[in-house]
Amino acid sequence: MKSLTPSEIVKELDTYVIGQDAAKRKVAVALRNRWRRQRLPDDLRDEVAPKNIIMIGPTGVGKTEIARRLSNLADAPFTKVEASKFTEVGYVGRDVESIVRDLTDIAVSQVKQQKTREIEDKVRRFADERLLDLLLPPGVPQKEYSEAEVAEQEPGTPQVETEDPMARTRDKLRKRLLAGELEDRVVELETTESPVMPMMQVFSTAGLEEMDMHLQDMLGRILPQRTKRRKAKISEARKILMNEEAQKLIDMDEVVSIALKKVQETGIVFLDEIDKIAGRSSGTAGPDVSREGVQRDILPIVEGCTVVTKYGHVRTDHILFIAAGAFHMTKPSDLIPELQGRFPIRVELDGLDADDFERILREPKNSLVKQYVGLMRTENVELTITDSAIREIARSAYAVNQATEDIGARRLHTIMEHLLEDVSFRAPEADQRQVTVDDEYVRERLKDVMKDRDLSRYIL
Repeated sequence: MKSLTPSEIVKELDTYVIGQDAAKRKVAVALRNRWRRQRLPDDLRDEVAPKNIIMIGPTGVGKTEIARRLSNLADAPFTKVEASKFTEVGYVGRDVESIVRDLTDIAVSQVKQQKTREIEDKVRRFADERLLDLLLPPGVPQKEYSEAEVAEQEPGTPQVETEDPMARTRDKLRKRLLAGELEDRVVELETTESPVMPMMQVFSTAGLEEMDMHLQDMLGRILPQRTKRRKAKISEARKILMNEEAQKLIDMDEVVSIALKKVQETGIVFLDEIDKIAGRSSGTAGPDVSREGVQRDILPIVEGCTVVTKYGHVRTDHILFIAAGAFHMTKPSDLIPELQGRFPIRVELDGLDADDFERILREPKNSLVKQYVGLMRTENVELTITDSAIREIARSAYAVNQATEDIGARRLHTIMEHLLEDVSFRAPEADQRQVTVDDEYVRERLKDVMKDRDLSRYIL
């Protein structure tokens, strides 16, 4: 886990999320506490539970983005799930334990990618030697190369002169291959295909989803793998061969062991729409009959239990849970008391005003303005959005949010898309390579929908 201080974490979050300082501080402290816990004595470490967080605020104010960016900073396994898609045991729907299984799959994938990057140079050398075998004329005996022999063939190293004409040919091909001169050459290679199995999906009570997972895994091992010959350019064939060589070199037992530890020690679950499973004080039933049951099913996962996955048993005691919800129709106290107690930290996120929208358009590293400028540049169109235009866009987005449904910063996406629709449509054939968007252009494009409230409900 990276040893970022809380202030450094907040500074990193500021580059992507505007405002919401209280929420940033709380998640920064929660993340730093995980780093601190790793440095405690063993007997005390197991007693320190994660301080789970509930974020309360309207849609589009940055709840999901804060959690997602936090997981990137921590280099931790992260999954986002909607609480509303789970149902109580006995009803048709997803089992809550699938949250942990999904998180474990993500962790295994992350660790596998890290291991692949670590051995990328070695894998590339093996793949290049196999490409040379494919490039040599048919009938030439192909030699098996040891790791030591391949390691000697570093890029740019002079090859030892030999009397063997085939070896000299191979050396010449190797130099051209390493120089990138053969990337468009087409070769024929043999690839391995996984057996095609019928799609199976179980929507039923707890346990059957796990049985379905094991059944597919078992069938995948029993059915024989098939091979087929295909033609591909050197650039594409190298990726295929590198993937095959990486599969041979990576120890999956080690990958799974590391992944399970990462899930249990640093995993983060973002539980969105938790307000949708909160029981309303009126006590109404109907289609929401299993709402409280879902809370009771989630409770053991948050409190700490053991979940069986296809990679092994996973303890959830130290997984950090960040819940979020708008809580328009309900309030956090409508959750069952046991679940409330497992989320000791609560933070309310502020709604966004016109100044916030303006900052969102200007400051983030991946701001919408920068995105549209970059998109138009791919068509050789230089798009300029003036400061006055940005202020007008922000004012318009805030006004529409106030007049209709408040969807937060997501309103900027609809405003920008409507505003630049003509520019995007004409960009490939446009004679004008310079396009400037000012406040007058913004008002002209948005005047109809801004005046007609009913129209703005459909368009913006």
